Amino acid sequence: MTTPTDHRVGVLVLDGAKALDVGIAAHVFAKRPSMPYEVRVCGERPGTVDGWNGLAYAVTYGLETLGWADTVLVPGYRNPADATTSPEVIAALRSAHAGGARIAAISTGAFTLAAAGLLDGGRATTHWHYTQVMQDRYPEIDVDENVLFVDAGQVLTSAGAASGIDLCLHLIRRDHGVGLANHVGRRLVSAPYRTGGQAQYAPHSIPEPLGDAFANTRAWVLENLREDLTVTALAKHANVSARTLSRRFTEDTGITPMQWILRARIDHARELLERTDLTVTEIAERTGLGSDTNLRRHFGSIVGTSPSSYRRAFQA
Repeated sequence: MTTPTDHRVGVLVLDGAKALDVGIAAHVFAKRPSMPYEVRVCGERPGTVDGWNGLAYAVTYGLETLGWADTVLVPGYRNPADATTSPEVIAALRSAHAGGARIAAISTGAFTLAAAGLLDGGRATTHWHYTQVMQDRYPEIDVDENVLFVDAGQVLTSAGAASGIDLCLHLIRRDHGVGLANHVGRRLVSAPYRTGGQAQYAPHSIPEPLGDAFANTRAWVLENLREDLTVTALAKHANVSARTLSRRFTEDTGITPMQWILRARIDHARELLERTDLTVTEIAERTGLGSDTNLRRHFGSIVGTSPSSYRRAFQA
């Protein structure tokens, strides 16, 4: 059952919509006892929306849903370079944005946000195959092809379909913290949280055995955050040289191994602050940050507030 405090999510399905994009948007926020969200899938009007590869979507709601929603998600669709956005959709998106709704796009759904002028003068992304098309068509947008998603505050965009999961988990983190986002990620059997700045794709092939080793090594790190983790220790676990690990880990994640470990430790600290009564000193020890001074310093630089203020905000 929904409650008055549930965050309302409207998923706008347009002609040519891709099933995976629609499914991600609707499924991640699907109502469950642990999920304080309500989802409505809509089209330009109630009825059938033609999809892609013979699929079609039967939607109950029309554009009035955008005025109801706290967050509007626009899934990607086929051939955005040739698609046109109707004046009615543009007007509804602009009205929702002006009314305070958060607007987010998965993959090529960013073209609809661009057509509505919601990305003008800001930074955005879309699927790497279409980033140059978007830049050429909308030169007033700073299109970044080397990120998974861009959080510009009230407007967010993501790259290909898989990064739509990263974007949705990021929205949950913004709304309800690391604890719930991690819970949803585990339910989806999703990879550990990836920052928006991670590259969309590797510029050259990474041998599969090495990729497997790195995935296992990252999982091992998350289970051993309180230990003394060094590049040498990670390289030993991955069975590669420290130099190779540093170079290819950075190619794979967009940040250095030690930066990744620090963010993982801060994420774990956030979850402990949200879900336990442990002291800051105890949390610093459990996360491998050593001292409360060290925790406060890194927490402030990454999260932008103190551990105590963060805990008070989530307790409230």
